[in-house]
Amino acid sequence: MTPELAIEKREQMLRDGFCVVEDVLTDEFLQELHDESERLIASHTEPAEMVYQGQHVNVHAADNMYIKRLLEWQPSRDALEQLGFGDFAASGGIIILTKEAGGPPLYWHQDWMRWNDPLSCTPWPQTIFLNYYLSDTSRDNGCLKVIPGTHLKRIDLHNQLVPAHEQGARFIEEDHPIMFCNHPDQVDICAKAGSLVMADARLLHAAHNNLTDTRRTLILAWHSRPNTIPEYWDKEIPEIIANRDENGSYPGSRIPGELLQP
Repeated sequence: MTPELAIEKREQMLRDGFCVVEDVLTDEFLQELHDESERLIASHTEPAEMVYQGQHVNVHAADNMYIKRLLEWQPSRDALEQLGFGDFAASGGIIILTKEAGGPPLYWHQDWMRWNDPLSCTPWPQTIFLNYYLSDTSRDNGCLKVIPGTHLKRIDLHNQLVPAHEQGARFIEEDHPIMFCNHPDQVDICAKAGSLVMADARLLHAAHNNLTDTRRTLILAWHSRPNTIPEYWDKEIPEIIANRDENGSYPGSRIPGELLQP
């Protein structure tokens, strides 16, 4: 990636909360990850509560050579470095997520778990997810959809959502009019196999249902950075961040509170 393209993608991450880096995985490694994912899925029983996520297989890098290789994959590290995100570190594991053939959509949610912490107001990402797609994605087979800018700005939908995942969303009905709605500002991310989709954990995102007869698989890896100002940041530092008490107590929360403003 050229320096100009890297800056463009970083600016997109800051502004919209996501970007796509194409052709990160080689064809050979992509096939190996596909085969390994299918092997792991074959011995996994999908819990009923995970129907909207599809298969939800947790794998630690220490236990799997393919996942270890993925989390150490140099083209991914290069992409992060080029965007200025070289201080992000992987959590040490991944989740294999699918849209099963004919599977339902994934509800709207965001994945930030520190909404009581002033770090919720950083204009830069603190925690990101990296989605490695093992097959081409489209609206027909359940591609990701996002609402750009919602990592920094509250919209009406924030106030209408059932809290994410185990706090309620996993148990909603498939015809829930809000959780599965098509939002006028949503963007579909149709990624090619081998591409890397990065997004801010605070970004509202969901996925379409899979209308095809073939499973759509991705590997998700969480990455976080230190509670510091990024080296690339040369703009004003928000007062709430500058005055944050590093030793303060900030109880975890998945629910955006007063720190997320319209």
